[in-house]
Amino acid sequence: MNVHKMFVKTGSRRGFMVTAMVAGLLVVTGCDSLADDEREEGAQQSPPPEVSVAQVLVENVELWDAFTGRIEAVETVDLRPRVSGYIESIHYTEGQEVEKGDVLFTIDPRPYRAELERAEAELQRTRAGAELARSEAARAEALAQSHSISREELGQRRAAAATTEADILAAQARAETARLDMAFTEVRAPIAGRTGRALVTPGNLVSDAIPLTRIVALDRVHVHFHSDEQAYLHYDAMARSGERSSFRQGGMPVRVGLATDSGFPYRGEVDFVDNHLDAEAGTILTRAVLDNSEGRFAPGMYARVQLLAGHAEGSLLIDDKAVLTDQDRKYVYVVDDEGRAMRRDVQLGRMADGLRIVTAGLDPGARVVVKGAQRIFFTGMPVAAESVDMRGQAEGDNELAVMH
Repeated sequence: MNVHKMFVKTGSRRGFMVTAMVAGLLVVTGCDSLADDEREEGAQQSPPPEVSVAQVLVENVELWDAFTGRIEAVETVDLRPRVSGYIESIHYTEGQEVEKGDVLFTIDPRPYRAELERAEAELQRTRAGAELARSEAARAEALAQSHSISREELGQRRAAAATTEADILAAQARAETARLDMAFTEVRAPIAGRTGRALVTPGNLVSDAIPLTRIVALDRVHVHFHSDEQAYLHYDAMARSGERSSFRQGGMPVRVGLATDSGFPYRGEVDFVDNHLDAEAGTILTRAVLDNSEGRFAPGMYARVQLLAGHAEGSLLIDDKAVLTDQDRKYVYVVDDEGRAMRRDVQLGRMADGLRIVTAGLDPGARVVVKGAQRIFFTGMPVAAESVDMRGQAEGDNELAVMH
């Protein structure tokens, strides 16, 4: 009897526990279902993310190859004295623009003035001696007519007169040399340009081995860059087919941008191509000339150079920042007529005027998400699209990048 009561009590307790567990599961399941419903309802009620979209551009574009280079002066002069002596004075301000012929340094002229005076006096003495020799030769000629002088003495007087004429020429040359040395005590600018710092100060002894300063002509500048062998062969093939002028003949247009420029605002043309390729680097030295009347360029500046490589008709262009990466694939989001963001895998070409050329994967009328793509979590997601201009968006981003 006691055993039976215990069994009944134990079974009742187990039944109660099972009933409680089932009730708990029902409550939890009901709560999870309610939570899912609430999340789904919340997701349905959240507004679609805002994105900026721009229509794909279809344009005929010029293709440019990009290189890096350095700005160099067209004319550079390391100014050196032609005579030795002590620097007496400096007549320019360092960094000043000077004209050809301006006096920049003065070397103590006193020893050269004395030498010039001595040479001029020697020239006068020689001329006086020559006048006497000519007079004696003429008198000898008259005496020879009456046979009052020997032929030997006549020949001597003729030779003396000829010698003094040669002495005059030698004395004139010495005087001219002294006159030049005197003029060279004023060291003048051989070209027009901008001066560098003075490498000597008054009181220093200088000679032709000691540079005084450097002058660079900056009305025009060169930009030197190295183009690779493939580009060189491409340009040569275009020239042979008549698509462009010969690479070696020069005249090819270039665009140049400095380190702070977002694009390539400066224009020039190739004026020199080296006569051989560097076998180790596989490049050839190329040079372009740029106008620098505004003084924008300084020798030694880093420059980004673009060389015209050809033309492409009907190219599809998008802002390069619209392109996303999924492992080794490139893709963009386009917004369809129902306002959904759809993924499109694309194949890309080179940059053209700040935009990326798309070679495959897009239609001309597609609207590409150019801003806010990070808010799109899956393809087909509804978005609130605001239309913007493709080129204006790219230029605005470039300006912002430059400001930063």
